[in-house]
Amino acid sequence: MTPASPDRLVALTGADGRLGSRLAFRIAAAGGQQRLLVAGKGTTPRLPDGAPLPEAEVVAVPSDADPRTLTSAFADAHALFLVPSQARPGRLGRHRAAIDAAVLAGVRHVVYVSSIGAGPNAIASAARDDWLTEEYLRGTDLRWTMLRTAMFHRTLTFAVYDESDDSGLSTVLRAPAGNGRVASVSHDDVADAATAVLLDEDRKRHAGRTYLLTGPEALSLDEVAAALTRVVGRTVRYVPQTVEQARALFYRSTASEVEDWITQCQAIEAGVLAEVSPDVGHLAGRAARSLEAWLDDYPTEWAHLRLPSVR
Repeated sequence: MTPASPDRLVALTGADGRLGSRLAFRIAAAGGQQRLLVAGKGTTPRLPDGAPLPEAEVVAVPSDADPRTLTSAFADAHALFLVPSQARPGRLGRHRAAIDAAVLAGVRHVVYVSSIGAGPNAIASAARDDWLTEEYLRGTDLRWTMLRTAMFHRTLTFAVYDESDDSGLSTVLRAPAGNGRVASVSHDDVADAATAVLLDEDRKRHAGRTYLLTGPEALSLDEVAAALTRVVGRTVRYVPQTVEQARALFYRSTASEVEDWITQCQAIEAGVLAEVSPDVGHLAGRAARSLEAWLDDYPTEWAHLRLPSVR
């Protein structure tokens, strides 16, 4: 890994999240200075012995922080890693507030985690918000880089259910995705790509670039189910859903969470997430991990599938 410049501070939003925490460890390993912005919804990254990461300042910033708080949190940062807000409504407003604060704080470069398929008429609701965020960022004087990601490997594992019926217990992968294919990607691959962009000594190399971060292959959900079958020790089969069935299954989730999931699955069905890109390899210096490799390498990430539990 290329050593980080000692005079460049990187601010990471979502540093207590799955992606941001991985990025924080990589920047620390490279000797980079970083400010970890946490919202209190996850675990702040720390060394195995419980010690804080070296050269890392931790700042608590609520998801609904006002512009003054954000501007202060971004002060003196050369670059900002901006993770999209998961909560709706108000997601786009929070993105714009962060970008405005970056301008006021004198940040030079914003790396935004967007979605493959982002566009004004995107099928996935989050991808529409990502497009509007991208457009807002392009309208500033900031240097920017867009990291458009596919669905994460881990997301697919949370569509798996153990169900009991008259014939016994069965395990199914349910999604309103038809016969579509998805080139899902790992959080670690995205973190490696982001590290390469944020720590590059050539400050203009990634300016104005949009990268597509995908896995190395586009799988049908039948193939995803087969890969899961191999590791969990019981047969997993894919059962396509209608939108109405998906809404009924996720009755415990918020309306916006359900909408994000359903529309992302519809994007899979439409072929939006089937594209395989070499960009992870170009940025990380190694091939992206396939779903099967990820399942082997990160068993704790799908540990919730090990013990049957009817839901």
